[in-house]
Amino acid sequence: MSDIKADVILDTKGLSCPMPVLKTKKAIDGLQSGQVLEVIATDPGSKSDIPALLRRLGHELVQTKENGDVIEFYIKKA
Repeated sequence: MSDIKADVILDTKGLSCPMPVLKTKKAIDGLQSGQVLEVIATDPGSKSDIPALLRRLGHELVQTKENGDVIEFYIKKA
């Protein structure tokens, strides 16, 4: 799979729950439909919290990458 081009990048490294989820929701709210948000997180809870948020809101988790303790989420706004 080729790298996904994000329209907006949200860096939440170093933030603890619930901040990565709250900031992700706020960033998604600012996107146009079809745009892609990249969220960079280090909070282990984000691995389950962000996908759960997206299921609840109806947005698409396009890809997740893990590199050490850094997790990158690529989210497409519905």
